[in-house]
Amino acid sequence: MNDPTRAREALRHTIDTHFEEQVRTLARLVQCPSDNPPGDCAPHAELTAGLLEAMGFAVERHPVPAEFAAAHGMRSVTNLIVRERFGNGPVVALNAHGDVVPPGDGWSVDPYGGEVRDGWLYGRGAAVSKSDFTTYAFALRAIKALAASGTPLAGTVELHLTYDEETGGMTGPGRILSEGLSRPDFVLSAAFSHHVVVAHNGCLHLEVTLRGKSAHAARPDTGHDAIEAAASLLPALYRHRDELARRPSQTVGITHPTLVVGLIAGGINTNVVSDVLSLRIDRRIVPEESPEAVEAELREVIESACRPLPGITADIRRILLARPFAPAPGAQALTDLVCDEASRVMGKPVTPIGVPLYTDARLYSEAGIPTVMYGAGPESLLEANGHRADERVPLDELRKATLVVANTLHRILTTQPSTP
Repeated sequence: MNDPTRAREALRHTIDTHFEEQVRTLARLVQCPSDNPPGDCAPHAELTAGLLEAMGFAVERHPVPAEFAAAHGMRSVTNLIVRERFGNGPVVALNAHGDVVPPGDGWSVDPYGGEVRDGWLYGRGAAVSKSDFTTYAFALRAIKALAASGTPLAGTVELHLTYDEETGGMTGPGRILSEGLSRPDFVLSAAFSHHVVVAHNGCLHLEVTLRGKSAHAARPDTGHDAIEAAASLLPALYRHRDELARRPSQTVGITHPTLVVGLIAGGINTNVVSDVLSLRIDRRIVPEESPEAVEAELREVIESACRPLPGITADIRRILLARPFAPAPGAQALTDLVCDEASRVMGKPVTPIGVPLYTDARLYSEAGIPTVMYGAGPESLLEANGHRADERVPLDELRKATLVVANTLHRILTTQPSTP
Protein backbone atom coordinates (compact mmCIF):
# COMPACT_ATOMS: atom_id res chain seq x y z
CA MET A 1 0.00 0.00 0.00
CA ASN A 2 2.04 2.95 -1.31
CA ASP A 3 -0.96 5.27 -1.73
CA PRO A 4 -0.71 7.93 1.04
CA THR A 5 -4.49 8.44 1.10
CA ARG A 6 -5.15 4.73 1.55
CA ALA A 7 -2.44 4.58 4.20
CA ARG A 8 -4.09 7.42 6.15
CA GLU A 9 -7.43 5.67 5.98
CA ALA A 10 -5.88 2.41 7.17
CA LEU A 11 -4.24 4.17 10.11
CA ARG A 12 -7.49 5.89 11.02
CA HIS A 13 -9.38 2.60 10.84
CA THR A 14 -6.91 0.85 13.15
CA ILE A 15 -6.96 3.70 15.67
CA ASP A 16 -10.77 3.89 15.63
CA THR A 17 -11.07 0.11 16.01
CA HIS A 18 -8.90 0.07 19.11
CA PHE A 19 -9.97 3.41 20.62
CA GLU A 20 -12.14 1.96 23.39
CA GLU A 21 -9.17 -0.18 24.38
CA GLN A 22 -6.99 2.96 24.35
CA VAL A 23 -9.38 4.72 26.73
CA ARG A 24 -9.43 1.68 29.05
CA THR A 25 -5.63 1.60 28.97
CA LEU A 26 -5.41 5.27 29.93
CA ALA A 27 -7.86 4.68 32.79
CA ARG A 28 -5.65 1.83 34.06
CA LEU A 29 -2.59 4.06 33.95
CA VAL A 30 -4.40 6.81 35.89
CA GLN A 31 -5.69 4.32 38.46
CA CYS A 32 -2.13 3.31 39.42
CA PRO A 33 -0.61 6.17 41.50
CA SER A 34 2.82 7.40 40.46
CA ASP A 35 3.08 10.60 42.48
CA ASN A 36 6.41 12.41 42.42
CA PRO A 37 7.16 13.16 45.19
CA PRO A 38 7.68 10.64 46.66
CA GLY A 39 8.83 9.24 43.29
CA ASP A 40 8.27 5.52 43.88
CA CYS A 41 7.45 4.85 40.25
CA ALA A 42 8.80 1.36 39.47
CA PRO A 43 5.38 -0.27 40.17
CA HIS A 44 3.71 1.94 37.56
CA ALA A 45 6.43 1.07 35.07
CA GLU A 46 5.75 -2.63 35.61
CA LEU A 47 2.03 -2.11 35.05
CA THR A 48 2.78 -0.16 31.86
CA ALA A 49 5.17 -2.82 30.61
CA GLY A 50 2.51 -5.48 31.09
CA LEU A 51 -0.08 -3.46 29.18
CA LEU A 52 2.36 -2.89 26.31
CA GLU A 53 3.30 -6.56 26.19
CA ALA A 54 -0.39 -7.44 25.97
CA MET A 55 -0.50 -5.23 22.87
CA GLY A 56 2.28 -7.29 21.29
CA PHE A 57 5.27 -5.06 22.02
CA ALA A 58 8.63 -6.27 23.27
CA VAL A 59 9.44 -4.07 26.27
CA GLU A 60 12.93 -3.38 27.59
CA ARG A 61 13.02 -2.61 31.32
CA HIS A 62 15.94 -0.46 32.43
CA PRO A 63 15.94 -0.11 36.25
CA VAL A 64 17.84 2.93 37.51
CA PRO A 65 20.31 2.13 40.34
CA ALA A 66 18.84 3.11 43.71
CA GLU A 67 21.70 5.45 44.64
CA PHE A 68 21.47 7.33 41.34
CA ALA A 69 17.69 7.60 41.67
CA ALA A 70 17.96 8.87 45.26
CA ALA A 71 20.52 11.47 44.23
CA HIS A 72 17.87 12.90 41.91
CA GLY A 73 15.02 12.82 44.40
CA MET A 74 13.47 9.51 43.33
CA ARG A 75 12.70 6.35 45.30
CA SER A 76 12.47 3.95 42.36
CA VAL A 77 12.65 4.36 38.59
CA THR A 78 12.41 1.90 35.72
CA ASN A 79 12.70 3.33 32.23
CA LEU A 80 10.85 1.48 29.48
CA ILE A 81 12.00 1.30 25.86
CA VAL A 82 10.11 -0.32 22.98
CA ARG A 83 11.88 -0.60 19.61
CA GLU A 84 10.03 -1.46 16.41
CA ARG A 85 12.33 -1.71 13.41
CA PHE A 86 10.85 -1.52 9.91
CA GLY A 87 14.12 -1.49 7.97
CA ASN A 88 17.05 0.83 7.43
CA GLY A 89 16.18 4.46 8.04
CA PRO A 90 15.84 7.15 10.70
CA VAL A 91 15.13 6.37 14.35
CA VAL A 92 12.16 8.26 15.77
CA ALA A 93 11.68 8.28 19.54
CA LEU A 94 8.36 9.05 21.22
CA ASN A 95 8.91 10.22 24.80
CA ALA A 96 6.32 10.64 27.56
CA HIS A 97 6.56 10.58 31.35
CA GLY A 98 4.45 8.62 33.83
CA ASP A 99 5.32 10.42 37.06
CA VAL A 100 2.75 12.97 38.21
CA VAL A 101 2.42 15.67 40.84
CA PRO A 102 0.41 14.69 43.96
CA PRO A 103 -3.32 15.30 43.49
CA GLY A 104 -3.92 17.89 46.22
CA ASP A 105 -7.43 18.96 47.25
CA GLY A 106 -10.51 20.24 45.45
CA TRP A 107 -11.34 17.29 43.19
CA SER A 108 -14.93 16.57 42.16
CA VAL A 109 -13.93 13.01 41.21
CA ASP A 110 -11.50 10.39 42.52
CA PRO A 111 -8.07 11.59 41.29
CA TYR A 112 -7.13 7.94 40.72
CA GLY A 113 -10.49 6.90 39.29
CA GLY A 114 -9.94 7.36 35.55
CA GLU A 115 -13.60 8.38 35.29
CA VAL A 116 -15.06 9.37 31.93
CA ARG A 117 -17.56 12.24 32.09
CA ASP A 118 -19.02 14.32 29.25
CA GLY A 119 -16.36 13.18 26.81
CA TRP A 120 -13.38 13.81 29.14
CA LEU A 121 -11.30 11.31 31.11
CA TYR A 122 -10.46 12.63 34.58
CA GLY A 123 -7.60 11.82 36.92
CA ARG A 124 -4.12 12.80 37.95
CA GLY A 125 -1.86 12.28 34.95
CA ALA A 126 -4.73 12.11 32.47
CA ALA A 127 -3.26 15.09 30.63
CA VAL A 128 0.33 15.26 31.94
CA SER A 129 1.27 12.89 30.49
CA LYS A 130 -0.14 9.38 30.86
CA SER A 131 -2.44 10.22 27.96
CA ASP A 132 0.60 10.30 25.68
CA PHE A 133 1.71 6.85 26.85
CA THR A 134 -1.40 5.75 24.96
CA THR A 135 -1.15 8.33 22.15
CA TYR A 136 2.27 7.03 21.23
CA ALA A 137 1.69 3.33 21.89
CA PHE A 138 -1.54 3.15 19.90
CA ALA A 139 -0.07 5.22 17.06
CA LEU A 140 2.82 2.78 16.90
CA ARG A 141 0.41 -0.15 16.96
CA ALA A 142 -1.36 1.36 13.93
CA ILE A 143 1.98 1.75 12.13
CA LYS A 144 2.79 -1.91 12.85
CA ALA A 145 -0.55 -2.95 11.40
CA LEU A 146 0.12 -0.83 8.30
CA ALA A 147 3.49 -2.50 7.81
CA ALA A 148 1.91 -5.94 8.27
CA SER A 149 -0.58 -5.12 5.52
CA GLY A 150 2.26 -4.69 3.04
CA THR A 151 3.17 -1.00 3.17
CA PRO A 152 6.97 -0.70 2.88
CA LEU A 153 8.44 1.38 5.72
CA ALA A 154 12.06 2.24 6.46
CA GLY A 155 13.30 3.18 9.90
CA THR A 156 12.73 2.46 13.57
CA VAL A 157 10.20 3.82 16.04
CA GLU A 158 10.98 3.75 19.76
CA LEU A 159 8.88 4.45 22.81
CA HIS A 160 10.81 6.11 25.66
CA LEU A 161 8.52 5.95 28.71
CA THR A 162 10.17 7.53 31.73
CA TYR A 163 9.32 8.57 35.29
CA ASP A 164 11.11 11.66 36.54
CA GLU A 165 10.01 14.65 34.47
CA GLU A 166 8.64 16.32 37.60
CA THR A 167 12.12 16.24 39.18
CA GLY A 168 14.26 17.17 36.19
CA GLY A 169 14.51 14.19 33.83
CA MET A 170 18.05 13.08 34.66
CA THR A 171 17.09 9.54 35.66
CA GLY A 172 14.81 9.28 32.63
CA PRO A 173 15.76 10.71 29.21
CA GLY A 174 18.97 12.08 30.69
CA ARG A 175 20.06 8.58 31.62
CA ILE A 176 18.80 6.96 28.41
CA LEU A 177 21.00 9.35 26.44
CA SER A 178 24.03 9.37 28.74
CA GLU A 179 24.11 5.57 28.99
CA GLY A 180 23.86 5.19 25.22
CA LEU A 181 20.62 3.21 25.42
CA SER A 182 19.31 5.17 22.44
CA ARG A 183 20.42 7.85 20.03
CA PRO A 184 17.37 8.79 17.96
CA ASP A 185 17.42 10.98 14.88
CA PHE A 186 14.10 12.66 15.72
CA VAL A 187 11.98 12.97 18.87
CA LEU A 188 8.33 13.66 19.56
CA SER A 189 7.86 14.49 23.22
CA ALA A 190 4.68 14.74 25.29
CA ALA A 191 2.74 18.01 25.22
CA PHE A 192 -0.41 19.27 26.93
CA SER A 193 -2.53 20.77 24.17
CA HIS A 194 -3.02 20.23 20.47
CA HIS A 195 -0.47 22.89 19.64
CA VAL A 196 2.97 22.01 18.33
CA VAL A 197 5.48 23.18 20.94
CA VAL A 198 8.99 24.10 19.79
CA ALA A 199 10.31 26.04 22.80
CA HIS A 200 9.79 26.25 26.53
CA ASN A 201 11.20 27.90 29.59
CA GLY A 202 14.00 26.57 31.69
CA CYS A 203 13.86 26.50 35.47
CA LEU A 204 16.21 27.30 38.34
CA HIS A 205 15.44 26.17 41.89
CA LEU A 206 17.54 27.67 44.68
CA GLU A 207 17.31 26.89 48.39
CA VAL A 208 18.33 29.74 50.68
CA THR A 209 19.11 28.99 54.33
CA LEU A 210 19.26 32.04 56.60
CA ARG A 211 21.26 31.40 59.77
CA GLY A 212 21.25 33.57 62.86
CA LYS A 213 21.44 32.88 66.60
CA SER A 214 18.68 31.51 68.81
CA ALA A 215 17.65 33.30 72.01
CA HIS A 216 14.90 33.33 74.61
CA ALA A 217 11.90 35.34 73.44
CA ALA A 218 12.19 37.38 76.67
CA ARG A 219 15.66 38.56 75.52
CA PRO A 220 15.45 38.83 71.71
CA ASP A 221 18.30 41.34 71.82
CA THR A 222 20.72 38.47 72.61
CA GLY A 223 19.95 36.62 69.39
CA HIS A 224 19.89 37.17 65.64
CA ASP A 225 16.44 36.45 64.18
CA ALA A 226 16.43 34.42 60.94
CA ILE A 227 12.70 35.05 60.47
CA GLU A 228 13.25 38.81 60.72
CA ALA A 229 16.04 38.43 58.16
CA ALA A 230 13.53 36.85 55.78
CA ALA A 231 11.46 40.02 56.12
CA SER A 232 14.33 41.82 54.37
CA LEU A 233 15.06 39.10 51.82
CA LEU A 234 11.48 38.53 50.63
CA PRO A 235 10.82 42.15 49.55
CA ALA A 236 14.10 42.11 47.61
CA LEU A 237 13.04 38.93 45.83
CA TYR A 238 9.61 40.33 44.99
CA ARG A 239 11.11 43.59 43.68
CA HIS A 240 13.30 41.45 41.45
CA ARG A 241 10.21 39.52 40.34
CA ASP A 242 8.52 42.77 39.35
CA GLU A 243 11.60 43.76 37.36
CA LEU A 244 11.50 40.44 35.47
CA ALA A 245 7.99 41.27 34.26
CA ARG A 246 9.54 44.13 32.28
CA ARG A 247 11.74 41.73 30.27
CA PRO A 248 9.44 40.35 27.55
CA SER A 249 10.31 37.13 25.75
CA GLN A 250 10.31 37.11 21.96
CA THR A 251 8.95 33.54 21.88
CA VAL A 252 5.27 33.20 20.97
CA GLY A 253 3.38 31.69 23.92
CA ILE A 254 5.89 32.84 26.55
CA THR A 255 5.47 36.19 28.29
CA HIS A 256 8.46 36.97 30.53
CA PRO A 257 10.65 35.41 33.24
CA THR A 258 8.92 34.69 36.54
CA LEU A 259 9.95 34.13 40.16
CA VAL A 260 8.03 32.43 42.95
CA VAL A 261 8.97 31.67 46.56
CA GLY A 262 7.26 28.31 46.88
CA LEU A 263 8.38 26.97 50.26
CA ILE A 264 9.32 28.50 53.62
CA ALA A 265 10.27 26.62 56.80
CA GLY A 266 11.73 27.94 60.05
CA GLY A 267 11.43 28.47 63.75
CA ILE A 268 11.94 26.38 66.89
CA ASN A 269 9.03 27.39 69.11
CA THR A 270 6.81 30.37 69.74
CA ASN A 271 9.01 31.55 72.62
CA VAL A 272 12.37 31.22 70.84
CA VAL A 273 14.13 33.58 68.46
CA SER A 274 14.61 31.53 65.29
CA ASP A 275 18.19 30.73 64.34
CA VAL A 276 17.37 29.12 60.97
CA LEU A 277 14.88 29.76 58.18
CA SER A 278 14.96 28.17 54.73
CA LEU A 279 13.07 29.04 51.60
CA ARG A 280 13.01 27.74 48.04
CA ILE A 281 12.80 29.90 44.94
CA ASP A 282 11.49 28.92 41.50
CA ARG A 283 12.91 31.12 38.73
CA ARG A 284 11.64 30.40 35.21
CA ILE A 285 14.19 31.07 32.46
CA VAL A 286 12.91 32.21 29.05
CA PRO A 287 14.60 30.79 25.93
CA GLU A 288 16.53 34.00 25.25
CA GLU A 289 18.26 33.97 28.66
CA SER A 290 21.54 32.39 29.74
CA PRO A 291 20.91 30.04 32.71
CA GLU A 292 24.34 30.85 34.14
CA ALA A 293 23.65 34.58 34.02
CA VAL A 294 20.22 34.06 35.57
CA GLU A 295 21.68 32.15 38.51
CA ALA A 296 24.46 34.68 39.05
CA GLU A 297 21.96 37.55 39.05
CA LEU A 298 19.61 35.86 41.51
CA ARG A 299 22.46 34.96 43.86
CA GLU A 300 23.52 38.60 43.87
CA VAL A 301 19.96 39.72 44.73
CA ILE A 302 19.96 37.35 47.71
CA GLU A 303 23.45 38.23 48.91
CA SER A 304 22.86 41.98 48.57
CA ALA A 305 19.68 41.75 50.65
CA CYS A 306 21.37 39.74 53.43
CA ARG A 307 24.79 41.37 53.52
CA PRO A 308 23.76 44.32 55.77
CA LEU A 309 21.96 42.13 58.33
CA PRO A 310 23.94 41.77 61.59
CA GLY A 311 24.65 38.20 62.65
CA ILE A 312 22.91 36.67 59.61
CA THR A 313 24.49 34.47 56.98
CA ALA A 314 22.84 33.18 53.81
CA ASP A 315 23.73 29.79 52.36
CA ILE A 316 22.55 29.31 48.79
CA ARG A 317 22.23 25.85 47.25
CA ARG A 318 21.16 24.98 43.73
CA ILE A 319 18.45 22.31 43.72
CA LEU A 320 17.66 22.20 40.00
CA LEU A 321 18.80 23.82 36.79
CA ALA A 322 16.75 22.86 33.74
CA ARG A 323 17.81 24.67 30.62
CA PRO A 324 15.24 26.14 28.22
CA PHE A 325 14.11 24.08 25.25
CA ALA A 326 15.02 25.64 21.92
CA PRO A 327 15.06 24.07 18.46
CA ALA A 328 18.10 21.94 17.59
CA PRO A 329 19.58 22.05 14.07
CA GLY A 330 17.25 20.28 11.69
CA ALA A 331 14.17 20.72 13.85
CA GLN A 332 12.35 23.03 11.43
CA ALA A 333 11.55 20.24 8.96
CA LEU A 334 10.10 18.11 11.76
CA THR A 335 8.11 21.10 13.06
CA ASP A 336 6.65 21.76 9.61
CA LEU A 337 5.71 18.10 9.21
CA VAL A 338 3.91 17.84 12.56
CA CYS A 339 2.11 21.16 12.03
CA ASP A 340 0.95 19.98 8.60
CA GLU A 341 -0.38 16.68 9.92
CA ALA A 342 -2.01 18.29 12.95
CA SER A 343 -3.70 20.91 10.76
CA ARG A 344 -5.07 18.18 8.47
CA VAL A 345 -6.57 16.18 11.33
CA MET A 346 -7.80 19.13 13.40
CA GLY A 347 -9.31 20.85 10.38
CA LYS A 348 -7.74 24.19 11.26
CA PRO A 349 -4.25 25.71 11.26
CA VAL A 350 -1.97 24.35 13.99
CA THR A 351 1.10 26.53 14.40
CA PRO A 352 4.25 26.26 16.53
CA ILE A 353 4.31 27.96 19.93
CA GLY A 354 6.38 28.11 23.11
CA VAL A 355 5.13 27.34 26.62
CA PRO A 356 6.25 28.70 30.01
CA LEU A 357 6.76 25.22 31.52
CA TYR A 358 9.84 23.03 31.43
CA THR A 359 9.88 19.41 30.25
CA ASP A 360 12.06 16.48 29.25
CA ALA A 361 12.06 17.64 25.62
CA ARG A 362 14.95 19.96 26.41
CA LEU A 363 17.25 17.00 27.15
CA TYR A 364 16.90 15.57 23.66
CA SER A 365 17.28 18.99 22.06
CA GLU A 366 20.39 19.74 24.18
CA ALA A 367 21.85 16.53 22.75
CA GLY A 368 21.43 18.00 19.27
CA ILE A 369 18.41 15.90 18.30
CA PRO A 370 15.56 17.63 16.38
CA THR A 371 12.70 17.57 18.88
CA VAL A 372 9.09 18.71 18.79
CA MET A 373 6.49 18.48 21.56
CA TYR A 374 3.14 17.14 20.43
CA GLY A 375 0.48 15.03 22.10
CA ALA A 376 -3.08 14.81 23.33
CA GLY A 377 -4.82 17.78 24.90
CA PRO A 378 -7.36 20.58 24.47
CA GLU A 379 -6.64 24.13 23.29
CA SER A 380 -4.67 24.97 26.43
CA LEU A 381 -3.14 23.42 29.52
CA LEU A 382 -5.58 25.46 31.62
CA GLU A 383 -8.52 23.62 30.03
CA ALA A 384 -6.82 20.34 30.90
CA ASN A 385 -6.37 21.43 34.55
CA GLY A 386 -2.77 20.27 34.38
CA HIS A 387 -1.23 20.13 37.88
CA ARG A 388 -4.62 21.20 39.31
CA ALA A 389 -7.73 19.51 40.66
CA ASP A 390 -9.90 17.70 38.10
CA GLU A 391 -7.08 17.14 35.61
CA ARG A 392 -8.62 15.80 32.42
CA VAL A 393 -8.11 15.02 28.75
CA PRO A 394 -10.78 15.27 26.00
CA LEU A 395 -11.26 11.88 24.39
CA ASP A 396 -11.90 13.33 20.94
CA GLU A 397 -8.54 15.10 21.09
CA LEU A 398 -6.89 11.90 22.33
CA ARG A 399 -8.13 10.07 19.24
CA LYS A 400 -7.08 12.90 16.91
CA ALA A 401 -3.63 13.25 18.46
CA THR A 402 -3.05 9.53 18.05
CA LEU A 403 -3.88 9.83 14.35
CA VAL A 404 -1.61 12.87 13.95
CA VAL A 405 1.30 10.95 15.47
CA ALA A 406 0.61 7.88 13.32
CA ASN A 407 0.43 9.99 10.14
CA THR A 408 3.64 11.78 11.11
CA LEU A 409 5.45 8.49 11.66
CA HIS A 410 4.16 7.17 8.33
CA ARG A 411 5.55 10.18 6.48
CA ILE A 412 8.93 9.96 8.21
CA LEU A 413 9.22 6.24 7.53
CA THR A 414 8.27 6.61 3.88
CA THR A 415 9.85 9.92 2.86
CA GLN A 416 12.94 9.59 5.06
CA PRO A 417 13.79 13.24 5.83
CA SER A 418 17.46 13.92 6.11
CA THR A 419 18.95 12.84 9.43
CA PRO A 420 21.24 15.29 11.20
